[in-house]
Amino acid sequence: MDLLQHLITIFAENGYVAVFIALMICGAGLPLPEDITLVAGGVIAGLGFANVHAMFALAMFGVLLGDSAIFLLGHHYGARILQWRFVARVLTPSRYAKVQQKFEHYGNRMLFIARFLPGMRTTVYLTAGMTHRVSFLRFLLLDSVAALISVPFWVYLGYFGADNHEWLVKWIRRGQGSLWALVGILVLTMLVLWWRHRRRTRCGQD
Repeated sequence: MDLLQHLITIFAENGYVAVFIALMICGAGLPLPEDITLVAGGVIAGLGFANVHAMFALAMFGVLLGDSAIFLLGHHYGARILQWRFVARVLTPSRYAKVQQKFEHYGNRMLFIARFLPGMRTTVYLTAGMTHRVSFLRFLLLDSVAALISVPFWVYLGYFGADNHEWLVKWIRRGQGSLWALVGILVLTMLVLWWRHRRRTRCGQD
């Protein structure tokens, strides 16, 4: 976890601005893992260099701003953006076709799922914008709901593991599986609440 330690050092020296810039880099699809960046932000809060709740708010803003920028670029330029050298490296023809297939299978749910798929997030958001599959407001809603699960998970994991590096590294490695389990629990809870609400509504009508 040399990258994590390097980010912790940079963030501790430069504070919130460095975290924000790093999240913009993540959103642009450059090779900087968003989960490690968020954990590092949580760690410096746990070490007393920042407030953890302010870090969470900053991280949410940075993540959503970066995601929105990618979506809006695709939405504004359409297929022309594929001619940009940087975009051509990130969104290759094979990846573009693969993402299109995923959209055909999952629909707009793919925008929610993409938040939990490192390496595919940028290509999915670009494709969604390019193909005008969804309005910006709907994209922002789906992305915000997903981010409200992933962002606090990583930030507060870093916060609580700031003084226990071994424990933190172990949970980072387990992180994606744990995050999917959390998503499953939340979705199941929402379905149960929806079912109970619908049942009460029907009983009231009877």
